[in-house]
Amino acid sequence: MNNNIHEHKKDGKPLFSFEILPPLKGNSIFKVFRIIDKLKEFDPSYINITSHHSEYVLKEQPDGSLRRVSVLKRPGTVAIAAAIQNKYGITAVPHIICKGFSKEETEYALLDLNFLGISNLLLLRGDCKSLETVQQDPELYNEHATDLQAQVNLFNQGFSLDGSRLEGIETPFSYGMACYPEKHEEAPNFDSDIYWAKKKVDGGASYLVTQMFFDNEKYFSFVERCREAGIKVPIIPGIKPIVTRNQLNVLPRVFRADIPEVFASELRKCRSDEEAAQCGVEWTTQQCKELIEHGVDCLHFYTLRASDSVRKVAEQIY
Repeated sequence: MNNNIHEHKKDGKPLFSFEILPPLKGNSIFKVFRIIDKLKEFDPSYINITSHHSEYVLKEQPDGSLRRVSVLKRPGTVAIAAAIQNKYGITAVPHIICKGFSKEETEYALLDLNFLGISNLLLLRGDCKSLETVQQDPELYNEHATDLQAQVNLFNQGFSLDGSRLEGIETPFSYGMACYPEKHEEAPNFDSDIYWAKKKVDGGASYLVTQMFFDNEKYFSFVERCREAGIKVPIIPGIKPIVTRNQLNVLPRVFRADIPEVFASELRKCRSDEEAAQCGVEWTTQQCKELIEHGVDCLHFYTLRASDSVRKVAEQIY
């Protein structure tokens, strides 16, 4: 598999890639395959597979009492990545997150991925809002994405967490990391976001992929500031078609992504989710065409509840 997934464009067009979620526990992997089957004709350069830590929930017992239990709702990231590469021959890029996974668990995941011939990763911090205090112990868990990056770099150099040598690391991991064109919610200022983006690249990230955004001007401004700071790697735009009316309010709140008023006003006119989805396809198509005119290396699509819309956009772009 390609260990440099942004090496070149295809026929002058930006590469096509997309992100999928593992199925909910108890559901079939064929739900994942159906999404890939829907989009594979557009020759994806790679497919991201998200990763999710376990959560504590209250489960009612036979006597009516409630007991807190740990539940991993979407298991199987590593296995699904291997299944994708085996079935489709498409480079799989699993997410590796530090929140909710101990350093030791991360090392075992890296060993499994190495055995499976999966050598591309996306390194992320992950959500920490629902974590137990013990899961935030910096002795056992990586605190930041850059700490996770340091562990992967150590693994690439052939060393385990305990300092012992690792044999047979034939293909070091290549990886990308996240960036935020509209400022991370915890960043004290926008310059801080640029600082950490550069730290990630200086530490070995071969590309950056953005959080979803709907205003291209914010992406263009972010890229310009990154270039001024000396960040030379590809900065991949993360694209999400809106598919329901309530996303007009939900997505800005959850992902801190502004929706331009010209787009918001059209969404407010929609009387059904079907109309909102069509409006989303039209906006996303124009957004992608403008990004292509500006020479982006790749268009990366977030497909959750939006695979049909992504297909409609791709039909007009590729």
